[in-house]
Amino acid sequence: MEDLGKVNSIQLYNLWKNLTVGLVTVIAMMAFSKLLPFYLSPVISIISAAFLYVYIYNSNASRNSSCMIVPYAFLYCLLAYSFVTIALNVIYAWGIDGIPDELVFFINPFVPSLIFNPVAFIAILIMISRRHSLHICVDCRLKNGDSHERGVWGNILESEAQFQLRNLTAVFGILSLLIWIYYEVFYVNININARDWYIFTWLTIIVFLLDELYFIARYYNLYLDMKDNNEIITPDQLNDMTAKTYLRFYVICGNYIFVDPHAIDPKAVYKEVIDTPFFTKRTMNGIPAAEVKRIIGKMTGYDNGELRFFFGRRSNDLSNHSLLRYFYFLDGDISDYQEMNVDGEWMDYEKIKYLYTHNPGKLAEISVADTTRLATILLTEKTFDEEGFRKSKIKTYTPTLNLIDVRKSNLDFQDDKWIEVSMFNSDTTMFRFKRWWRRFTGSSRKSNSLR
Repeated sequence: MEDLGKVNSIQLYNLWKNLTVGLVTVIAMMAFSKLLPFYLSPVISIISAAFLYVYIYNSNASRNSSCMIVPYAFLYCLLAYSFVTIALNVIYAWGIDGIPDELVFFINPFVPSLIFNPVAFIAILIMISRRHSLHICVDCRLKNGDSHERGVWGNILESEAQFQLRNLTAVFGILSLLIWIYYEVFYVNININARDWYIFTWLTIIVFLLDELYFIARYYNLYLDMKDNNEIITPDQLNDMTAKTYLRFYVICGNYIFVDPHAIDPKAVYKEVIDTPFFTKRTMNGIPAAEVKRIIGKMTGYDNGELRFFFGRRSNDLSNHSLLRYFYFLDGDISDYQEMNVDGEWMDYEKIKYLYTHNPGKLAEISVADTTRLATILLTEKTFDEEGFRKSKIKTYTPTLNLIDVRKSNLDFQDDKWIEVSMFNSDTTMFRFKRWWRRFTGSSRKSNSLR
């Protein structure tokens, strides 16, 4: 599974490009707000937001696996700026005192940065606090898997998205502080001069350009480091790469699972983790069920087991690659299956659950991701119905999870329906109202099992 641990060089470029598109859009909005009549400023910001919306939509439609949270954050910054600007002008039109003339776009001079920078600072702070519950992040996890499942690239996205947002928070916070201090201390509102415009407009643009240069250097150095570690796949290599189907099997007997306690962590070859020893790959796109059964029968040495599909995902990060997981249930007792064709041991699933809860670093990352999906679907189905209402009126009821239930279950683990229920159910604050609102606006997510 070495290829799945590599990163497409275009992905690093897209990570930088998404930030660049957001920054350039804001720079353009600032510049046109100064060049065109001031009263067009909210119109310009709404047009800029519409541009970012189209960019995000097209990126998702093209199955771009890069993180879109930064353009999404800029989109909401621009919308919030438009709303606040219009609200301030409405308040001014009503004759309410206390609104500085520089915040009114009917009066010359109008200074957009006095509003935009503080609004963007607050908007991105909200994004950071709600990051894992944002619709765009939830949809991305459903479509592409979480950071554990996506390996190296998933970890890069997780850390870099957080870093970019924090960087923007610092940039907008510092700019807000500098510009408002200048406005309150040094600015004389009798006549605006070249130095005033430099601070109010060009300072923001220059800081954005410097930030852009910093990220160019950051991602170029990251590319060089990963290339030295043989973690990069170039576009030419991708074009020459044949289709591959990776298979992972979880061999189960009763409430025991067969694992290799000395598996090597691909990210740290000196570290041992617990993982299934049954994985292989075939250079083809898709494998018939009969062939899959023959493969696991040969790997275990026992062809009398029950094969059941767990779930699979086509990789957006590496073209023509897919990873399929299967359960292989063996009847009887583990004493009947002491001789396997691979190294490993039977482990009580209660121990796996304990490690998963208290020390997940002992487990392979992909095993953690698969356990998360399995537990989420099974426990959610036991707790809630399909509409999200609790089956039991006792809120303290906690269902159990074991491998015997997995074998008895007829659930489709490929379907994201129960994952969506786990994120939005009757335990959610104001659930009934939010449920009604989603139906009213038609924003309810529809499950799509063809990922």
